[in-house]
Amino acid sequence: MMIKVSGRHMEITEPLRDFAEKKVSRISKYHRVSEIEVIFCNEGKTYTVEIIVKADNRQRFVVKDAGEDAYSCLDTAIDKIERQLKKDKEKSHNHKGRIGAAEASSGAFEVQSSGEEIPE
Repeated sequence: MMIKVSGRHMEITEPLRDFAEKKVSRISKYHRVSEIEVIFCNEGKTYTVEIIVKADNRQRFVVKDAGEDAYSCLDTAIDKIERQLKKDKEKSHNHKGRIGAAEASSGAFEVQSSGEEIPE
């Protein structure tokens, strides 16, 4: 997993980079993540954090958050991206237990052929 931390209109300090890498490293538990990009942007008194996650065989997940503190923006953005990844992971797991249309229709024939009467 590759983690990129960059900044627009600002210099990324070492403590901010370490904090971002530490927080972002916990994202890999949701999918096979190949790349995570964290972009900090300073526009006057407002900081914007953008996180882009590229996972294998999945769409790109993108989250943005803005506020007055870069650290709190990063925390909020991490929470948002985790919710997106968790929802996507649950979606993919829910499809495995479904019964197909062919299996459902063959089960209906077995019930009817067993001689039981079906109330109308």
